[in-house]
Amino acid sequence: MSKKFVSEITDMEVDFPQWYTDVVKKADLIDYSSVRGCMILKPYGYGIWELLQKQLDQRFKDTGHENVYMPMFIPESLLEKEKDHVDGFAPEVAWVTHGGESKLTERLCVRPTSEVLFCEHYANEIESHRDLPKLYNQWCSVVRWEKTTRPFLRTLEFLWQEGHTAHATYQEAQEETLKMLDVYEEFCQNVLAIPVIKGEKTEKEKFAGAEKTYTIESLMHDGKALQSGTSHNFGNGFAKAFDIQYTDKDNKLQYVYQTSWGVTTRLIGAVIMVHGDNRGLVLPPAISPVQVMIIPIAQHKEGVLEKADQLKEEISKIARVKIDDSDKSPGWKFSEHEMKGVPVRVEIGPRDIKANQAVLVRRDTGDKTTVSMDNLADEVDSLLKTIQKEMLEKAKHHREENTFIATNMDEFEKILDETPGFIKAMWCGSEECEDQIKDDTGATSRCMPFKQESVSETCICCGKPAETLVYWGRAY
Repeated sequence: MSKKFVSEITDMEVDFPQWYTDVVKKADLIDYSSVRGCMILKPYGYGIWELLQKQLDQRFKDTGHENVYMPMFIPESLLEKEKDHVDGFAPEVAWVTHGGESKLTERLCVRPTSEVLFCEHYANEIESHRDLPKLYNQWCSVVRWEKTTRPFLRTLEFLWQEGHTAHATYQEAQEETLKMLDVYEEFCQNVLAIPVIKGEKTEKEKFAGAEKTYTIESLMHDGKALQSGTSHNFGNGFAKAFDIQYTDKDNKLQYVYQTSWGVTTRLIGAVIMVHGDNRGLVLPPAISPVQVMIIPIAQHKEGVLEKADQLKEEISKIARVKIDDSDKSPGWKFSEHEMKGVPVRVEIGPRDIKANQAVLVRRDTGDKTTVSMDNLADEVDSLLKTIQKEMLEKAKHHREENTFIATNMDEFEKILDETPGFIKAMWCGSEECEDQIKDDTGATSRCMPFKQESVSETCICCGKPAETLVYWGRAY
């Protein structure tokens, strides 16, 4: 039965997009709704988001941020106050034109992002330098009318957080922008076990209305990149458009400087594509709704379920634990919980009870160890920490093994076709070259990393002198 269960997943080496879709469905993360491109987050999928949200939210609070909530609807006139911003989002905006049977006098945009709402609020709330900084964050859903969709990675409606802050000076805004990028990096590495590359987006790739956009980029198992979080310095462009001014210490009017930063449910997609395998989902313990699943063997025999309950009570002090006492066969249970990525399986049967031992099985490696029941909770605690650490190390190794250097377009295209991954190559700074690379290869600039190096003296595209190293890759 376990073989049949796993055979329902397409091998990732055969068809990676189909493998991804199979895992998302078979691991019981989502269901499809009747609205194209919208997903229903089922309890297990939403449970992952809740754990992700809880731990990230605490990091925001630890850095002085407060949560607020803005309206879902944006009047068209308000959206159009910042031209670059509205132009950047125009193709993806969903509009409300009627209320009941009546046509609205002004269209309402279903928020694709909330910059203008925060700006309107800040214009009313900020008067003096004593009101600054404003460090706000919002957890909500947004709508973007995408042409093609895929669960978690690109949907019409998705969950996210968006931080929006206001500061007295450009330097304070810049410090905030980079600080929150660091928060994202630490979170991805220590919670999601995903290593990232930090850097600045090119002018072409930056957020509409921003002066600077910074990003964390991660590498998926198939060699494609995924933008995993962004942080933007808006300068005072939005402040001028919305007249957000404050009186400084010299009693002079000044415009505020703003930032925005966000991550979305696509982080769950990243977890699937970085850690998953041909048996299904592999979850880092930090965001696994069930960290330990106890499987009683021959549970109909006297004392087995009682011992399972006792072990559950002990383990529950250090981990999220459940017992699968359903009437399915042990083999089926093994495959089902492997499919769902449960980090540790505990097997106990009559022989184990007699020997005062239990079998621990790691989801990430499949390794089995037999441990004494006397210190089972300590062994499980240690194993969960080891799994979390080694999943990050494995992901780092994969990224390093799939990061390449190209010094000319022939090398660049050969890498993309034969061994896809990150490509480090020099760029002259010309948007024409950036466009040409994308048109010819489908690869885009992922970021200009903070840790710059020189891998050649000339631009990968035009051959002119170049001093900027860029990470390139095909991306989701």
